[in-house]
Order: sequence, then C-alpha cells, then structure tokens
Amino acid sequence: IPLLNNEQVHLADANEISHALGLANMKNPILCGYLEMYNGADAEDKITLPVNMDARFLIGPEGAHLNISGISGLAAKTSYAMFLLKSIQDKCIDNSLEIDNDVAFVLFNVKGKDLLALDEPNEFESREEKEETFALYDMLGMSKEPFKNVTYYYPYSNRNIWNTYQDKGALEDQQALDKAFLYKYEYEDDKDNLDLMFASLDDPTQSTDSIINYIISNQGGFGGLTDWEDFLEEVQKRCKAGMQGDKEISVASWRKFNRIIRKSIYRNPIFGRVHGEKETRINDALKNIKKNEVHVIDIAKLNEDMQGFVFGDAVRTIYDLQLGQFATDNENYTPPSKIVIFIDELNKYASSDAPKSSPILRQVLDIAERGRSLGIILFAAEQFRSAIHDRVTGNCSTHAYGRTNAIEIAKRDYSYIPSVYKNMMTRQKQGEYIIQNPVFRSLLNIKFPKPIYKQHKQ
Repeated sequence: IPLLNNEQVHLADANEISHALGLANMKNPILCGYLEMYNGADAEDKITLPVNMDARFLIGPEGAHLNISGISGLAAKTSYAMFLLKSIQDKCIDNSLEIDNDVAFVLFNVKGKDLLALDEPNEFESREEKEETFALYDMLGMSKEPFKNVTYYYPYSNRNIWNTYQDKGALEDQQALDKAFLYKYEYEDDKDNLDLMFASLDDPTQSTDSIINYIISNQGGFGGLTDWEDFLEEVQKRCKAGMQGDKEISVASWRKFNRIIRKSIYRNPIFGRVHGEKETRINDALKNIKKNEVHVIDIAKLNEDMQGFVFGDAVRTIYDLQLGQFATDNENYTPPSKIVIFIDELNKYASSDAPKSSPILRQVLDIAERGRSLGIILFAAEQFRSAIHDRVTGNCSTHAYGRTNAIEIAKRDYSYIPSVYKNMMTRQKQGEYIIQNPVFRSLLNIKFPKPIYKQHKQ
C-alpha cells in the first residue's frame, strides 16, 4: 500500500513480520527453515524468524508431495530434504503433531556416500562452525542429534564386484550393530518385477512386454527354473535361429532382450539366494516397516537399469503394503499411516520424455496422483524442474526452488512465478531456498542450517 507523504515508518518486529506473512498461529507446525530480515541494518534490528508450514499440506491429508529443484552442488537439494525429514521425525518422536505421528521414511542414496551415515553426528570442520550450527538448531527448537532408527540396505557384493561406495570396514561396523543388510533378488520371488529393468526402453511393438509376460506366466522352460543362471541359459536358447517358442515373439526380439538383461544380471552377485540374517530382499524388509524408522537403500554404484529396478521394486512394495496386499504372520503389525519416499535425480524415472509404457513412470504418477489418500508421500529432487513430467510437479503441494540458471527460469514451468523471485533464483547462495506452499501468502526466501548428521567428503 503506498504511503502518505510525511508518514512515519519503522521496521517491523518479529510478531508483525509473522502476522504479515501468515506465519502466526500455524496449525500442525513443521519447520521448513528460517527468515533473516534487515541484513543491512544494525545488529539489534536484525531479525531471525523460524518458519513453519502446516504438516497437513506437506505430508497430507490436505496436500502432499515436495519437489526440490536447483543446480547440482550449489542448491544442496539433498541437505534441504534431510532437514525437512529431520524436522518431521523430531515431531513424530515427540508426538507433538496434531495429525498422525505415525510416519516412516524410505530414502534412496543415489550419489556416493551422501546418505550412508545419517545416524552419525556431523564432524564439523571447526569448533566455531559446530557452535554456530547448534545455536541455529536451538533457535529453531530442533534436536541436535542425527536421525534415529536408521537401517541401511546395500547391494550384495563379493570379492570380484563391490556394488557400493561405502567402505567395507564401515559397512561391517554397521552390520555388527544390526543396522545394515545386504539385499539380493531371488529368481522365484523377483522375476515378476523384470519389467522394471526395461522402464527406460521405448517398446513401440511391445515385444519386450510380450517376452516378460511369457516368462512371468512360466511358459516354455521358464516355469521349472530356480536360479538366475538357469534363467539366462533359457533366454540364450531362445536367441538361436529356428528355436520353437511363442510364434509372436521373434528371435531378434529375444536377442535384444538377452543383451539388456545380461548386462544387469550376468555375474552380478545381487542376483542370488538370500543366506543368513545379514542378507534380505528389499520386498521382505519394507513390508515390515514401522513408524519413525528410516530405511536407506543404496543404489549409487549400480548402473541406471539396475537403479531403476531397485527403485521400482521398493516403490511397488510400499504401494502394495499400503493397499493391504501382504499377508503377515504378525497379527499385531499395522503399516505406518504415512510413508515418505525420498529420491534424488527424479528425472531418471519421471522425466517429461520417459516412455509412456514405463512401469516406473506409471508408479510415480500413481503416487503423485493417488498416494496422498494411501499415505504414500513423495519427496523428490532434480536439477531442472522443467524436465519432470507435468503430472508429477502439478500434484506437489510444496515446491522448493534453489539456485538455477536464466535459461531454465525462462521456461513455462516458471511462468506463474513473480519476476522478483525469478531474479532471486539466479543468485541464491548455498543453504537458501524459495518455498511455495498453499499456507503461505506469498513465496518465502528461507535459509536452513547445515546438516546435523555426518557428511562424507566427495
């Protein structure tokens, strides 16, 4: 509102700022960062104000799903997602949310060792940095402890192939504390998910789809098999000219299928029988998930087809769990009312140019459109928001914009954002985000503190 001539003005205090931005008396508060006001003013005039959003618009039931975008490295997308998840877990453990405190978390580690020490305290570079960070957590009213109830799942490895960036000693230490398992895929139980390995493949003739249906329905010699080696041999037989089988599937199609499937399965120790207490299947682990648990699935060192396979298997398991598809031996077991899934590099699975037939894309779209009602919440991150399928970003109630470039901002995905915020996006510093949520009267430029958990140097 324009001011009248000669009227007196003064800097707003914390209460006035909170009221003006619609932050006062927030229901079901979940911390999403803090505001710093009047940086150019004297020290006594500067204001640091915690910012809460209504949990009902972040993890449901009013709205759900979070999308985080920004340039790699500078935007610190993973760190911000972990800050929000830490805020949610703190509230759930304290039972201080007015909505359900019954929330579990499934996170995918897609880069190096980013998320492989979430339950270990941060090793700050200096005492001053530690004190400054702890002071921010105190001001925000958050605990200064790392994540609790964390379990890690690593791709099974052997002497010849080490399928994770985690150090062998660190992995064994986690196993000794019963908080790490090696996951495998068994032929009898996991062959039904083979379609997930071909999610990025365009299949206009549906020949691959026909082959997978042929295998899953145990036609030919595929019904009596018990391991992956026999499976690969059976596929190899179908690649020979004159081989009798399904008349609608050509030898050329079998050869194409064979090339792709062997690249992931041949001599990969992940594909084998589960032995002992330290090994498991992702499906078996997730269908017993409990509230406040954090399950970290490491896929960083796998090839892209295998990353998609593991991600798709986990998401499919969570979806079936929330639909009540699993019979359980424990009559007292009840799935968490909400399961939050975090995945970085979402563009690999739900890009705007992904094949429409992709089973992983279908699953992500299902979660974006119907997950809220099932209690499945998607927290996703990517460098360029414009690369993500419209039906995914369109169903996210919360958006976090980190630093990005002018070419990206010029795209239609940003057309509704006021120009003042677009300009801010091109020069944001690390640890800053512009947040959009239905409960805020306008977009907010917030900051968040450094992670409280251990971060591995890349």
